[in-house]
Amino acid sequence: MHAFVVMPDHVHMLFTPLENEEGSPYSLAKIMNGIKGASSHSVNKLLRRKGNLWEPESFDRIPRSDGDFAFRYSYIVENPIAAGLAKGPDDYRWVWRDSSQPRAAALHASK
Repeated sequence: MHAFVVMPDHVHMLFTPLENEEGSPYSLAKIMNGIKGASSHSVNKLLRRKGNLWEPESFDRIPRSDGDFAFRYSYIVENPIAAGLAKGPDDYRWVWRDSSQPRAAALHASK
């Protein structure tokens, strides 16, 4: 996981898929199914309800360059600011970024 933000009505994530036993990346469908399934179960249990939590569709984007990765990373981190929910990236409780990774740290430092 490089970055994620949980907004009031949607979530953004930037991650690199892990590899399966054969050395191939897990499919996005498998990853999203796992995330949506586990989070739906937890949220429904917490709210003492049943039913769908997530829309069946997700809007997937694959960064194809360092510039595209930088854009997506910044977009995620700054989404609460743009929505008026925070004044800075450290002011919003539900945003996380991995600044320990050289690629992400360099992007954050250049801001």
